[in-house]
Amino acid sequence: MDVRRAGERYPGGDAAAGIESRHAFSFGPHYDPDNLRFGSLIACNEELLAPGAGFDEHPHSHTEIVTWVVEGELTHRDTAGHETVVRAGDVQRLSAAGGVRHVERNDGPLPLTFVQMWLAPREPGGDPAYEIVRGIADSTPYAVPKAGAMLHVRRLAAGERTAVPDGACVYVHVVRGEVTLGGEDLRPGDAARLTDAEGVDAVAGAASGAELLVWEMAAR
Repeated sequence: MDVRRAGERYPGGDAAAGIESRHAFSFGPHYDPDNLRFGSLIACNEELLAPGAGFDEHPHSHTEIVTWVVEGELTHRDTAGHETVVRAGDVQRLSAAGGVRHVERNDGPLPLTFVQMWLAPREPGGDPAYEIVRGIADSTPYAVPKAGAMLHVRRLAAGERTAVPDGACVYVHVVRGEVTLGGEDLRPGDAARLTDAEGVDAVAGAASGAELLVWEMAAR
């Protein structure tokens, strides 16, 4: 198990434009050849957008982009004709495939916080696709078959225990609260990368609950 702390994330964004970003993997000017990916995961970005701030239209290709809103509302528009508002509890996936452009904005009156995760597809190319699942339940894993990955959302009450999926590559990101995982105490923004995971449990702190995003992936 390889634990990466929130304070180790690479800073990014544009403070003057109301954008703050924290990257878990090598990103932009923060090139780290030893931290390019884990399994099929190539980015896990924490994004904070002030009201009215956002990312202007920009391109993506050969990437499966999964977004989880923590607080606020995210407005999404893309060149394939999709326009939606993503709220806390929704899972959004944009399959960039051979190429697509999109806009992401905080058009609401409150700050927006979201986690955006990029996965490398097994095969490049194809046609862009879009999907949003409203209010996903803890017991309903979300599959991203093009990347050979499965997302598990775990919301834990104080002191509650949950089993982490067994697998070749498992990535655990703490969204909120505190959790003990394999003897390590994790806090918001911390993440753990587990290789050949088997019989690992996560236990929420006694004082509060926790929310986790857990990726179950094949070895790459």
